[in-house]
Amino acid sequence: MVDKKEILRRAAKSVLEADQEEAERVAREAVEAGIDPFLVINEGFSKGMAEAGELFERGELYLPHLIVASEGMVSAISILEAAMTQKKEKKTGVAVIGTIEGDIHDIGKGIVATMLRVYGFEVHDLGRDVPLKNFVETAKKVNADIIGSSALMTTTMTGQKTLEQELKKAGLRDKVKTMVGGAVVTQRWANKIGADAYAENAIEAIAKARELLG
Repeated sequence: MVDKKEILRRAAKSVLEADQEEAERVAREAVEAGIDPFLVINEGFSKGMAEAGELFERGELYLPHLIVASEGMVSAISILEAAMTQKKEKKTGVAVIGTIEGDIHDIGKGIVATMLRVYGFEVHDLGRDVPLKNFVETAKKVNADIIGSSALMTTTMTGQKTLEQELKKAGLRDKVKTMVGGAVVTQRWANKIGADAYAENAIEAIAKARELLG
């Protein structure tokens, strides 16, 4: 019998150690053992990623390691996501997500996009260095419920404020909810620019997104 706690421990450790093969192995073992994929993601892989992020912020872990760690997590989650396809309920909502123009960082944003898909959202991931008009045009095209923008530099976070203004000009602001995140972003900044929500990490982003849509 597979030990659930051991699976969760190994999941977190595989991300922290940037061991993609182990992360995928743990994900497959969890599926075969019938362990709830959401539990493995939330209490295993996400915890490992959160710890890796903390070590990175303290300067105890370098960016290349963090990138490989995030790739391993996304790969493992895709295995778990495939196992959840049969169990998914009706679509939760439509989300457009991207990293603000001028910013090429997309580790956290990529994980949030993956997690949104896991939780039933139709996700349109615009990638990184995204012009503001692309957010607006895509939101119109797909009839988005939520627009999420990420910024990891003080020089690009102002784009999140401009995005709020552009959505108003396009007549979309009352039709969509906006979420902001990224290393330099805070709840205070979200309040200042009029965003509907701020999320510090992927788990919080999912909770906030679901909350916004009731």
